[in-house]
Amino acid sequence: MQLSDIIQASDDVVAREVSGEIVMLDLETGIYFGLNAVGGRIWEMIEAQGQSISMLCDAIEAEFDAPRSDIERDIMALLSELTERKLITVNAE
Repeated sequence: MQLSDIIQASDDVVAREVSGEIVMLDLETGIYFGLNAVGGRIWEMIEAQGQSISMLCDAIEAEFDAPRSDIERDIMALLSELTERKLITVNAE
């Protein structure tokens, strides 16, 4: 994945907030996946409209107090996991 890649939510995923966390259901597999507050914020941005990884990092950097390198590393790790679970699609720009 590259920072310029566009991330979009899979059509087979339904997400809801439950007790301050985002809980996602993959309708194809029936498997649930939970996200903490930061992951949930990232999901909201992806779900609202496809975002580049760079734009996601910019938004998280503006909202949370963490070094940019940590933000990029953590977002890439989350997106890799979501990709493996087929909850998002990654489109190279």
